[in-house]
Amino acid sequence: MRLFACLAAPLFALVSCAGYQLGGVKPAALERIETVAVPMFGNETLHPRAEALATSAVANAFVRDGTYQIKRVGEADAVLEGKVDSISYSTIRGSRYDTLLPEELSNVVVLRWTLRDGKDPTKILASGQSSGSSQLFVSSNLQSARNNALPEALGRAAVALVSRLSNGY
Repeated sequence: MRLFACLAAPLFALVSCAGYQLGGVKPAALERIETVAVPMFGNETLHPRAEALATSAVANAFVRDGTYQIKRVGEADAVLEGKVDSISYSTIRGSRYDTLLPEELSNVVVLRWTLRDGKDPTKILASGQSSGSSQLFVSSNLQSARNNALPEALGRAAVALVSRLSNGY
Protein backbone atom coordinates (compact mmCIF):
# COMPACT_ATOMS: atom_id res chain seq x y z
CA MET A 1 0.00 0.00 0.00
CA ARG A 2 2.84 2.37 0.87
CA LEU A 3 4.55 1.57 -2.46
CA PHE A 4 1.35 2.39 -4.32
CA ALA A 5 1.08 5.75 -2.54
CA CYS A 6 4.71 6.60 -3.34
CA LEU A 7 4.19 5.82 -7.03
CA ALA A 8 0.77 7.44 -7.30
CA ALA A 9 1.75 10.79 -5.73
CA PRO A 10 4.00 11.94 -8.63
CA LEU A 11 1.43 10.70 -11.14
CA PHE A 12 -1.32 12.78 -9.52
CA ALA A 13 1.00 15.80 -9.42
CA LEU A 14 1.61 15.51 -13.16
CA VAL A 15 -2.05 14.93 -14.04
CA SER A 16 -3.23 17.91 -12.01
CA CYS A 17 -1.24 20.21 -14.31
CA ALA A 18 -2.47 18.63 -17.54
CA GLY A 19 -3.94 21.88 -18.91
CA TYR A 20 -0.81 23.93 -18.42
CA GLN A 21 2.21 24.14 -20.64
CA LEU A 22 5.66 25.57 -20.16
CA GLY A 23 6.98 28.25 -22.49
CA GLY A 24 5.27 30.85 -24.64
CA VAL A 25 1.97 30.28 -26.32
CA LYS A 26 2.19 32.04 -29.67
CA PRO A 27 -0.90 33.06 -31.63
CA ALA A 28 -1.95 30.47 -34.24
CA ALA A 29 -0.94 32.71 -37.15
CA LEU A 30 2.60 33.03 -35.78
CA GLU A 31 3.32 29.42 -34.79
CA ARG A 32 5.99 28.83 -37.44
CA ILE A 33 7.74 32.16 -36.80
CA GLU A 34 10.95 31.76 -34.81
CA THR A 35 12.96 34.82 -35.89
CA VAL A 36 11.99 38.45 -36.47
CA ALA A 37 13.84 41.29 -38.17
CA VAL A 38 13.38 44.79 -36.76
CA PRO A 39 14.49 47.39 -39.33
CA MET A 40 14.56 51.10 -38.43
CA PHE A 41 11.11 52.43 -37.58
CA GLY A 42 9.64 55.46 -39.30
CA ASN A 43 8.83 58.73 -37.57
CA GLU A 44 5.62 60.64 -38.22
CA THR A 45 6.29 63.09 -35.39
CA LEU A 46 8.48 66.17 -35.14
CA HIS A 47 10.53 64.68 -32.32
CA PRO A 48 14.11 64.11 -33.47
CA ARG A 49 15.54 60.57 -33.19
CA ALA A 50 12.24 59.10 -31.97
CA GLU A 51 12.55 56.37 -34.63
CA ALA A 52 15.94 55.26 -33.30
CA LEU A 53 14.67 55.16 -29.73
CA ALA A 54 11.57 53.19 -30.80
CA THR A 55 13.60 50.64 -32.79
CA SER A 56 15.96 50.14 -29.88
CA ALA A 57 13.08 49.76 -27.41
CA VAL A 58 11.34 47.14 -29.57
CA ALA A 59 14.56 45.16 -30.09
CA ASN A 60 15.24 45.21 -26.34
CA ALA A 61 11.68 44.08 -25.62
CA PHE A 62 12.11 41.11 -28.01
CA VAL A 63 15.36 40.15 -26.30
CA ARG A 64 13.83 40.36 -22.81
CA ASP A 65 10.75 38.37 -23.83
CA GLY A 66 12.75 35.58 -25.49
CA THR A 67 9.92 34.14 -27.61
CA TYR A 68 11.49 35.29 -30.89
CA GLN A 69 15.12 35.75 -31.90
CA ILE A 70 16.23 38.85 -33.77
CA LYS A 71 17.87 38.33 -37.18
CA ARG A 72 18.69 40.41 -40.24
CA VAL A 73 16.01 41.18 -42.80
CA GLY A 74 17.10 38.52 -45.31
CA GLU A 75 17.48 35.78 -42.68
CA ALA A 76 14.32 36.27 -40.57
CA ASP A 77 11.00 34.42 -40.77
CA ALA A 78 9.12 37.73 -40.33
CA VAL A 79 9.86 41.44 -40.62
CA LEU A 80 8.38 43.97 -38.18
CA GLU A 81 7.79 47.32 -39.85
CA GLY A 82 6.70 50.19 -37.66
CA LYS A 83 6.53 53.89 -37.16
CA VAL A 84 6.17 56.32 -34.31
CA ASP A 85 2.68 57.56 -35.09
CA SER A 86 2.17 60.20 -32.42
CA ILE A 87 3.53 61.66 -29.22
CA SER A 88 1.01 63.65 -27.19
CA TYR A 89 1.33 65.52 -23.93
CA SER A 90 -1.36 66.33 -21.38
CA THR A 91 -1.31 68.17 -18.08
CA ILE A 92 -1.59 66.08 -14.94
CA ARG A 93 -1.10 68.83 -12.38
CA GLY A 94 -0.95 72.58 -12.72
CA SER A 95 0.35 75.39 -10.59
CA ARG A 96 -1.90 76.69 -7.80
CA TYR A 97 -1.27 80.25 -8.80
CA ASP A 98 -1.33 79.92 -12.59
CA THR A 99 -3.63 77.21 -13.97
CA LEU A 100 -2.10 77.51 -17.44
CA LEU A 101 1.37 76.64 -16.12
CA PRO A 102 1.72 72.83 -15.83
CA GLU A 103 3.90 71.29 -13.14
CA GLU A 104 3.56 67.66 -14.23
CA LEU A 105 2.86 66.26 -17.69
CA SER A 106 1.96 62.87 -19.12
CA ASN A 107 3.17 61.80 -22.54
CA VAL A 108 1.56 59.07 -24.61
CA VAL A 109 3.42 57.44 -27.51
CA VAL A 110 1.60 55.45 -30.20
CA LEU A 111 3.49 52.93 -32.34
CA ARG A 112 1.78 51.64 -35.48
CA TRP A 113 3.24 48.35 -36.74
CA THR A 114 2.89 45.56 -39.30
CA LEU A 115 4.46 42.09 -39.12
CA ARG A 116 5.14 40.76 -42.63
CA ASP A 117 6.27 37.32 -43.77
CA GLY A 118 10.01 37.25 -44.40
CA LYS A 119 9.73 35.20 -47.60
CA ASP A 120 6.59 36.88 -49.02
CA PRO A 121 6.46 40.57 -47.97
CA THR A 122 2.95 40.96 -49.38
CA LYS A 123 1.61 38.57 -46.72
CA ILE A 124 0.72 40.42 -43.51
CA LEU A 125 0.89 38.17 -40.45
CA ALA A 126 -0.26 40.72 -37.86
CA SER A 127 -0.74 44.46 -37.52
CA GLY A 128 -1.91 46.97 -34.99
CA GLN A 129 -0.90 49.79 -32.74
CA SER A 130 0.61 49.86 -29.29
CA SER A 131 0.82 52.72 -26.86
CA GLY A 132 2.90 53.55 -23.84
CA SER A 133 2.95 56.44 -21.43
CA SER A 134 5.17 58.09 -18.86
CA GLN A 135 5.06 61.13 -16.61
CA LEU A 136 7.44 64.02 -16.28
CA PHE A 137 7.87 67.06 -14.11
CA VAL A 138 8.18 70.39 -15.86
CA SER A 139 11.50 71.99 -15.13
CA SER A 140 13.19 75.10 -16.43
CA ASN A 141 14.18 73.12 -19.55
CA LEU A 142 10.98 71.52 -20.87
CA GLN A 143 12.64 70.02 -23.95
CA SER A 144 15.16 68.19 -21.80
CA ALA A 145 12.40 66.84 -19.54
CA ARG A 146 10.46 65.58 -22.58
CA ASN A 147 13.57 63.93 -24.04
CA ASN A 148 14.23 62.15 -20.75
CA ALA A 149 10.65 60.85 -20.44
CA LEU A 150 10.33 59.59 -24.03
CA PRO A 151 12.41 56.37 -23.72
CA GLU A 152 10.23 55.16 -20.83
CA ALA A 153 7.03 55.66 -22.83
CA LEU A 154 8.57 53.97 -25.88
CA GLY A 155 9.72 51.08 -23.71
CA ARG A 156 6.18 50.53 -22.44
CA ALA A 157 4.77 50.68 -25.97
CA ALA A 158 7.42 48.19 -27.12
CA VAL A 159 6.56 45.76 -24.30
CA ALA A 160 2.89 45.98 -25.31
CA LEU A 161 3.80 45.30 -28.96
CA VAL A 162 5.97 42.28 -28.15
CA SER A 163 3.35 40.93 -25.74
CA ARG A 164 0.77 41.10 -28.50
CA LEU A 165 3.03 39.13 -30.86
CA SER A 166 4.19 36.63 -28.24
CA ASN A 167 0.99 35.99 -26.31
CA GLY A 168 -1.76 37.27 -28.57
CA TYR A 169 -2.89 40.02 -26.19
